[in-house]
Amino acid sequence: MKTFTFGGIHTADMKLSAGKKIQIVPIPSEVIIPLEQHIGAPTNPVVAVGETVKVGQLIGKAVGFISANIHSSVSGKVTKIDTVIDAWGYKRPAVYIAVEGDEWMENIDKKDVVRKEITTKREDIIQKIADAGIVGLGGACFPTHVKLSPPPNTKAELLLINAVECEPYLTCDHQLMLEKAEEIIVGIQILMTVLQVNKAIIGIENNKKDAISLLQQITSSYSTIEVCPLAMCYPQGGEKQLIEAITKKQVPSGQLPINIGIVVQNVATTYAIYEAVQKNKPLIERVITVTGKKVAKPGNFLVRIGTPLRVPLDMAGGMPEDTGKIIGGGPMMGRAFMNADVPVTKRSAGLLVMPTLESARKEMQNCIRCAKCVTACPMGLEPYLLMSQAEKSMWKEMEETYITDCIECGCCLFSCPSNRPLLDYLRMGKSTVLEQIRNRVQKVN
Repeated sequence: MKTFTFGGIHTADMKLSAGKKIQIVPIPSEVIIPLEQHIGAPTNPVVAVGETVKVGQLIGKAVGFISANIHSSVSGKVTKIDTVIDAWGYKRPAVYIAVEGDEWMENIDKKDVVRKEITTKREDIIQKIADAGIVGLGGACFPTHVKLSPPPNTKAELLLINAVECEPYLTCDHQLMLEKAEEIIVGIQILMTVLQVNKAIIGIENNKKDAISLLQQITSSYSTIEVCPLAMCYPQGGEKQLIEAITKKQVPSGQLPINIGIVVQNVATTYAIYEAVQKNKPLIERVITVTGKKVAKPGNFLVRIGTPLRVPLDMAGGMPEDTGKIIGGGPMMGRAFMNADVPVTKRSAGLLVMPTLESARKEMQNCIRCAKCVTACPMGLEPYLLMSQAEKSMWKEMEETYITDCIECGCCLFSCPSNRPLLDYLRMGKSTVLEQIRNRVQKVN
């Protein structure tokens, strides 16, 4: 059986927006809300052109178990149900809404008061989370209600809260903890109630000393919640890497954390769970970071889903003249956008504007067999070998050398002195192998 020891890399921190208070982004005149914002089946639209909707109203209903509801982030009139170019350049179905005022669904609690008392019964909490369309906000966007419904013969023993935010430049989770710490602790208690666990640990890297101090102060009266400061190392925010860093346990290849009794939830997801359960608020907005070395006013912004990314970018000072690339997310796992008109989705964590010189790819050289990519890989893979296999379309061999374990963190690319596009080939190979596996399963069934 393959084993791995958490390797990783040490990148420049570049937290230019650290300590910048969350700014509320004005509602635009139109939002475009994609109907695919999660892993799993896309949603079916449940509104029609010409229909008037309110903030928080269901507009896309989940289809199947692994799916997530989608709600209107604004009030106004549905002008069309069409497609939109997403962050990856693909056409996706979407609902277009012309904004008219800001009228919310009546059952949503809009008061700025921390609701600490948990009155919702355990069996109803998961349904509330599902109804609210909560997904993992750390990047994977896996439907949260599914993650909180462990498979038969598994039992959670420990809840880990992922507050690491190890991706360079991003600070949205950090600032959320500083401004919504009490609500996050309530969210942790909700998760502990659902999972029936007696222990929760908040894993947070020690470059967030102010957040660590605040969380330790609040949790000092909770014997079941612990704050665990961690040395900085990318990609410690990956759930398998976080588990190993805190518990020294490893999740076996092909298995999930629940198979060793652990459930991991991102800190922003935990806050969204608090809002869903305590305030009946669906996931209609999220905090993102807009940043970059040449960005005039990098910061953290609360943005309604469907808002063009250009709106918070303008609040941050607009597009710098020397822009070579704009990236959705951070520099390690983010993806380049064609333009800043891409709508904000549940998956959006940030917008990074890179100068021309830094964004240009360096010329690829021959592999020198230094094995730095092997040392850096947090999953114990051999990226140089996997790239060679991908170049030769050796899909069977790639599956046998565990390409499906790749978390696409970019450590191999970062560490390669020959500037080889390892991550590109690994992503391509992984998607091909996964498609072949799905086709095999369908034939069997």
